[in-house]
Amino acid sequence: MGLFQKLKEGLGKTHSRLVHEIRRIVTGSPRLTGTTLEQLEAALLGADIGRAVTAQIVNSVKEAYESKGNQGADVLSIARDIVERSLSNHSTDLARAESGLTVVSVVGVNGTGKTTTCAKLAEYVKKRGQKPMLAACDTFRAAAIEQLKLWGQRLDVPVVAGTYNADPASVAHDAVTAAMARGADYLFVDTAGRLHTKNNLMQELQKVHRVMGKKLQGAPHEVLLVIDATTGMNALNQAREFHKAVSVTGLVITKLDGTSRGGMVVAIHKELALPVKFIGVGEQIDDLQPFNAADFASALFQV
Repeated sequence: MGLFQKLKEGLGKTHSRLVHEIRRIVTGSPRLTGTTLEQLEAALLGADIGRAVTAQIVNSVKEAYESKGNQGADVLSIARDIVERSLSNHSTDLARAESGLTVVSVVGVNGTGKTTTCAKLAEYVKKRGQKPMLAACDTFRAAAIEQLKLWGQRLDVPVVAGTYNADPASVAHDAVTAAMARGADYLFVDTAGRLHTKNNLMQELQKVHRVMGKKLQGAPHEVLLVIDATTGMNALNQAREFHKAVSVTGLVITKLDGTSRGGMVVAIHKELALPVKFIGVGEQIDDLQPFNAADFASALFQV
């Protein structure tokens, strides 16, 4: 199955709901009315597209109707083009240090899929011919250490881990040291899940980053915030607080296949101007895909 087909299937719930609603609204009204526009707005907001991009789409549809009439205004095409443009204004490539090791810190609240995301990212760079390593810096959840070690065995990727309740910053320091010594291209650091409202846990994450930066200048070179798409717009507050604390450089949106509110990708990107770098559309190791704005917009709105 091709990448686009996987993406389309993964976004199936959001696509079905959006396209069904928009078609119902458009075919049910031979001319554009205030009620039609309100219904269109409600459908887009219901998919968590967000107020800013929803307003752009509604205004563009209104202009198209006024200039071309009912037959000339393709609402789905208008929506697709606006969403694509909205998501296309940032580089989505995984960061790369100018030379040597690139350290990627993977952060987020509990249950978003950070550990699995680290493993999938390691597999992604490995397929590109680069050498990854993994660091088990979630030392509060014993299962997280074992889970990452199992992924490492499965993917044949080295894992640096401490003991349960060890100092995460110490593990991170050792991991950077080991990755540099082994000539790794990427080190993916699995951090503990933490509520964005807990200042002490955010300070601990800042310490992990400071320690890595002292060991290797510029580290972490990428800070990826993993967001569970099924939480919808609640993820926006998480993103705001993590970004304040540790300067997030990109987003990884997981579990898009489990929600009909996949438009939250658009809303969070628009609100925080953070690039979406990867999206997860399934459980398999290759179901984490590099983000492509045109493919995402087409998967949402293409009939």
